[in-house]
Amino acid sequence: MSTHFAADTTVLLGRSMRHVTRSLDTIITTAVMPIAFLLLFVYVFGGAISAGPGRYVDYLLPGILLITVATGVSYTAFRLFLDLQSGIFERFQSMPIARSSVLWAHVLTSVLANAISLVLVLLAALLMGFRSGAGVLAWLAVGGILLVFTLALTWMAVVPGLTAKSVDGASAFSYPLVFLPFVSSAFVPTASMLGPVRAFAEHQPVTSIVDTIRRLFAEQPVGGDIWVALAWCVGALVVAYLLAMATYRRKAA
Repeated sequence: MSTHFAADTTVLLGRSMRHVTRSLDTIITTAVMPIAFLLLFVYVFGGAISAGPGRYVDYLLPGILLITVATGVSYTAFRLFLDLQSGIFERFQSMPIARSSVLWAHVLTSVLANAISLVLVLLAALLMGFRSGAGVLAWLAVGGILLVFTLALTWMAVVPGLTAKSVDGASAFSYPLVFLPFVSSAFVPTASMLGPVRAFAEHQPVTSIVDTIRRLFAEQPVGGDIWVALAWCVGALVVAYLLAMATYRRKAA
């Protein structure tokens, strides 16, 4: 059964990736907005923002990486919606394939496409002066956090992809996700915020994730923060996965 599922998922993943490679503008678009934020905040607002010692681009990059993922997963919902509207799901259900492989193919496509966008954003940051002396283990830790974060947001995207009534509705769910880093430590330290806003910023998941990635890049001790960040990511992933699978089963019934 597991071999059957893996083979089906691989075939459908190839199909989804061919769609992505035939329209590379989606990956470029996903990377353009975060890079535009990098340019805007570093070269326009950076001189007026006090984020402590060091280059502002180093402080800013972790939050921009999360925004890149939040932007990218909207295309997962978009592609799922189009497949549903075209009737391809019904054709797949009439074939002898593992049903969940359809969703997993879209999810893995999202992971690969977002990985490409993250690399493009990272290259742009390097050109703008970002530097990190982090070792291999620290980079692997950053990659692991971003992977779980991408999976969590992608499974969230599956739900509107399956339930939306229009293309705009399918992708609009990502807007709050893109906005969330702005009310966190992604752009400025939370200490500079007003009381209620500061309280929210300090206790929402993006802050713990951003702070952990920032410390890993800066070769600073992360302490228990990394477990808080992972707990947020894994918790969101589990809830999103269960909700997405339940929605899919209702849709396929």
